[in-house]
Amino acid sequence: MIQDNITNVLQKIEAACKRSNRSKEEVTLIAVSKTKPFEMLMEAYHAGLREFGENKVQELCDKCEKFVPESSSAPISITQLDNSSYDSNLSPEINWHMIGHLQRNKVKYIVDKVKLIHSVDSFRLAEQIDIEAKKKGVLVDILVEINIADEESKFGVKPSAVETLIREIASLSSICVKGLMTVAPFTENAEENRTYFNKMHQLYVDINEKNIDNVSMKILSMGMTGDYEVAIEEGSTMVRVGTGIFGERNYSE
Repeated sequence: MIQDNITNVLQKIEAACKRSNRSKEEVTLIAVSKTKPFEMLMEAYHAGLREFGENKVQELCDKCEKFVPESSSAPISITQLDNSSYDSNLSPEINWHMIGHLQRNKVKYIVDKVKLIHSVDSFRLAEQIDIEAKKKGVLVDILVEINIADEESKFGVKPSAVETLIREIASLSSICVKGLMTVAPFTENAEENRTYFNKMHQLYVDINEKNIDNVSMKILSMGMTGDYEVAIEEGSTMVRVGTGIFGERNYSE
């Protein structure tokens, strides 16, 4: 089932790229494995996925400890979305993404484990990441989370405050701002989020044009199971798909 789901998602990503005259290599698929057992994550791994997103620090750490890399040849990017490449030339490593809200007191547990932290929405959090990164001797790539729809229930900085926050974070020597992230409103009709995705892309372009030191606007992380095709059409470079790969979640477990 997971293999079939992955194939379906990859086909939809490619189709969305074609509709928007983009290359499929521009979009990275992150498998959101939160609340799912490690065995299901490994099914996706054996199907060729290497980018995995978790919402909670403890779950990320637990899964990270369980994973033992397998032997493989030279690494390629998971953005090579051709299923035929999955059985060979893949990196044996998993790239972990912290996509959920991150508390400052838990930064120390993941700062040297993740490829990318998607959910930085304050200078205080960025400062803590910088402190812990220095202790571990690592450079941490982050995204700044935007509350693009100004929802009270969502984390993220307001669009009007993004540039100021990014300029503050850019002063931290052990952090590199790689782009922006948003969680669009939940909706049954993905088209309803097109306006938000368009605004995110414009913000992404505007900040990139500022040429701020220590800021590299390479990643626009937006789009989930219900709306990732629209997000791609509006410029997303990274989509976070959980239910579309692993099926519905059982939060009672």
